[in-house]
Amino acid sequence: MGEQKVSLVKDQKELQAFVRRLLNDVSALEHMLENDWFESDIVRIGAEQEMCLVHAKTFKPAKINMEVIEKMKKYKWLDTELAQFNLETNLTPYEFKGDALRKLEEENLGYLKKIRKTVEQMGAKVVLTGILPTLRKFDLELENLTPNPRYHALMASIHGQLIGNNFEVNLNGIDELNITHDSPLLEACNTSFQVHLQVAPADFVRLYNIAQTITGPVVALSANSPLVFGKRLWHESRIAMFQQSVDTRTSQQHLRERSPRVNFGNDWLHSSILEIYKEDISRFRVLMTADEKEDSWEKINAGLTPSLKALQVHNSTVYRWNRPCYGISSNGKPHLRIENRVLPAGPTIIDATANAAFWLGAVVGMNSQYGDITKKLSWDDVRDNFIKASRYGIDSKFTWFNDKKFTAADLILKELIPIAREGLVERKIDSADIDRYLGLVEERVKQHCTGARWQLRAFTKLKQSITKDEAAAVLTASIIENQEKEMPVHKWKMPDPGDLREYVPSRLRVDEFMTTDLITVQKEDLIDLVTEMMNWHKVRYMPVEDSKSNLVGLITSRRLLKFYSHKSQKNSQEVALVENVMIKEPITISPKATITEALRIMRENKVGCLPVVVDESKELTGIITEMDFLRVSARLIERLEAEEG
Repeated sequence: MGEQKVSLVKDQKELQAFVRRLLNDVSALEHMLENDWFESDIVRIGAEQEMCLVHAKTFKPAKINMEVIEKMKKYKWLDTELAQFNLETNLTPYEFKGDALRKLEEENLGYLKKIRKTVEQMGAKVVLTGILPTLRKFDLELENLTPNPRYHALMASIHGQLIGNNFEVNLNGIDELNITHDSPLLEACNTSFQVHLQVAPADFVRLYNIAQTITGPVVALSANSPLVFGKRLWHESRIAMFQQSVDTRTSQQHLRERSPRVNFGNDWLHSSILEIYKEDISRFRVLMTADEKEDSWEKINAGLTPSLKALQVHNSTVYRWNRPCYGISSNGKPHLRIENRVLPAGPTIIDATANAAFWLGAVVGMNSQYGDITKKLSWDDVRDNFIKASRYGIDSKFTWFNDKKFTAADLILKELIPIAREGLVERKIDSADIDRYLGLVEERVKQHCTGARWQLRAFTKLKQSITKDEAAAVLTASIIENQEKEMPVHKWKMPDPGDLREYVPSRLRVDEFMTTDLITVQKEDLIDLVTEMMNWHKVRYMPVEDSKSNLVGLITSRRLLKFYSHKSQKNSQEVALVENVMIKEPITISPKATITEALRIMRENKVGCLPVVVDESKELTGIITEMDFLRVSARLIERLEAEEG
């Protein structure tokens, strides 16, 4: 999450002082680049591993990260993340040679083992996945923000930049997600494996452009985020979710272009890392200030390396998918890094390490083979490849050199794995490790089985026999089981509904359980139309809403039966409308209520359904019927029978 010692901008005077320090940092960086201050005789790699915490029985988010941090406070490599169900570990930088990749993997596994042991004592589990399948929208309300001053400042600052009334998320895949949210904490649904490559200043432009070029193929082979709130969306939905969750823009009549804070970039890099910093300062308002008021030129004049606090704070609030980073090595020299932010967490540590090996090897190998990659293909094609990979993952088709078209699998297998191998050989990585990691990538691509592909197949199959919520729980339980075995994702078997023995639906909230795909009518509609619609769709209840989607009534099959019985007795030919027959003030329930409450209300009032409405506006969001409870009861009986048998 970047620099922690930050605060909100209190007034214009403080903002102006911070901007002055920011400009000083830019000029100081320019001076250091021109005068060869930077470490350039060594290449290091490093990584940050994000993860989710879930309850061991429900597999829903466990908001316990502060308790975990307290229990493990002696470990400096462990840190919080935005939401209370997230953690992050910071791995040791290793010189990029020999057994560096294996050390990275083993250290990551060692840290994860310690975290697992701690959280299991608290009734929780660790999950590595780009987006947690059991995550619910209400898990991302501000009350679940980690109580860290930086996070509160960040949320408040981003919200203060919002042009419209709410943050909007609109995504189409197999399913469709169109929601608004009142805070940018939606960002916390994303977890990643961020890999760093130290780069000499003279090589930065070439290597950064190569990193941009291979982002599409890297996303395609590593995608692991296809499910959001029970919806099957993009293979790597993190890409769109992250951008839209903190996107302060709004739709407008005119064609003014505004860049989102989460972005891929607008063009190739041409001359220096400074281009990126200058563009980001020009395009994006300052969100926070650094508590430490360093004078970078005072440090330079004293022959000391400045930390460039102001620049680092601003850089931490602009989320490029390949982000430039400035740091100071243990020897006191400054260095530059490229941070790859597109890799999702999981599916396993070995899968994540293999993804890193591919990316690192391909960057080095393409630099040796091609040099200036901008002469080989256009920026627009590179950007297009990235978006296609985010949507379709391993099913993508890319535009490559000389306008040649490749499927993702062919490009990776025939072109990029050999280049990545050459790059790792050039860095003198142990040959057994090269074979192990790139061999794993090769098998995954050949079998067309990324984490995203596996989740989509499994979730779709599970939904055919169990509820969406239970399917997400079974899926998450299976992910955890396979991760704990460190089994690469292309070897995972499809989960079975019977794999989860302790699913407890009584703990569900109404908005996890309700039917949201509604057929509704309005009060001016003909009652004969309603009768036919209920017959066509085999439903016993039909909500009545107004043009603003607010509930105004309810039609039931019992009401229809009574209406037609009276009409027959009177031999009436009058035209009846919905408002003549509907229940005008039906009993409703809030989406935040539990299904145990819903069952009690239905039983006490002897009703067979409850429309679900947002209390303040009466906006209709779903419906619960006795059939929903019957499905859950049937699953519980089947599970009991299986246990007895």
